Amino acid sequence: MASPLENQLEMLFSDMIVEKGFDLVRISYRDGILQIMAEPKDRDLEMTVEHCASISRAAARILDEQDPITSQYRLEVTSPGVSRPLIKREDYVRFQGELVKVTISALIDGRRRFHGRLIGINDDDKIELDTSFGPVSLDYGLVEAAKLDPTEIMERRLKSRRKG
Repeated sequence: MASPLENQLEMLFSDMIVEKGFDLVRISYRDGILQIMAEPKDRDLEMTVEHCASISRAAARILDEQDPITSQYRLEVTSPGVSRPLIKREDYVRFQGELVKVTISALIDGRRRFHGRLIGINDDDKIELDTSFGPVSLDYGLVEAAKLDPTEIMERRLKSRRKG
């Protein structure tokens, strides 16, 4: 769940990020670190250091003008990487079929952490997983953290490089 400051920062940065050809994945402000996580709209492109630097410079200008953070902070712009967090409902559709790790705020059958293949998210906002102990349905509102498990993604990349 985003804080009011994180929501304010998302509003400040979202247009700029879209104009530069990226999607905003997440804004996080913790322990004096402001992290902007973005990825190219063109999913075939890799996020480069130059992309991060461009977003960082533009974000710094906005922060200087708007001054929403009153304390000292460090700005970081990053890509989501292979352990990409799943934040928005659309992420649960986009990454159907991938292995994921999900932590929820309430116990279900004595568990808070789940690992399995993402089936998707249904109309009732239930995240459907196929786990080693069977199918699980998790309430989207209970998700504390969710991310891709990079195991198979890395294997696919290695196979692709060997073929290429």
